[in-house]
Amino acid sequence: MDPDAYKQAAAARAIDFVRPGMRLGLGTGSTAAHFVEMLGERVRAGLNVVAVPTSEATRAQATRLGIALTTLDETPELDLTVDGADEIAPDLTLIKGGGGALLREKIVASASARMIVIADHSKWVPTLGRFPLPIEVVPFGLGATREAIAEALERCGASGELVLRLGSDGHRFVTDGGHWIIDARCRQIAAPAEVASALAAIPGVVEHGLFVGLASKVVLAEPGGIRVLERPHGR
Repeated sequence: MDPDAYKQAAAARAIDFVRPGMRLGLGTGSTAAHFVEMLGERVRAGLNVVAVPTSEATRAQATRLGIALTTLDETPELDLTVDGADEIAPDLTLIKGGGGALLREKIVASASARMIVIADHSKWVPTLGRFPLPIEVVPFGLGATREAIAEALERCGASGELVLRLGSDGHRFVTDGGHWIIDARCRQIAAPAEVASALAAIPGVVEHGLFVGLASKVVLAEPGGIRVLERPHGR
């Protein structure tokens, strides 16, 4: 089975958790796009849901598919968010933000009663950090913010090269919120909660890609089939 087929399988299993009348958060990225496509098929067949997209790309896809959209201003509490991840640890702590939508993804996930993560088996890791940690920053004072990030990561035993993300055009990547992203190549993040707190305390950091205590379930597509994992004492 090719990687995309695993993503489709995970998305198809996650659709089973959707019920009529739900208020949904729609994730961003290649795996989440499969879920949104399948949700659109259900909507065309009569499923009644409303959804909050986590990026302009997902908004465009959902609109094209006829999925009714709302906002967190109109609907501040959601029933379920379904999204992908770049890395998943055994306690269901995540690294997200490879697609650059981490701020909106975390806002939407935090507004949801449950978050289900869909992924192929390559995203399951014993320890986070192989995938570079995205850190969303404001452009103003970038040099000072970068130094503060480096110091914070070193204190937490997760130091690594800090790389300002570039877009496909070779210019600085700009998020939907107008911010930049620094990718921290930590290699290993042994204490994600500690790193998350340290980064959140830096004024120039808007958000980071560590999702701690947000995922309640993971739908993991593997060669042997689908595994559904639950976080102990999940929300």
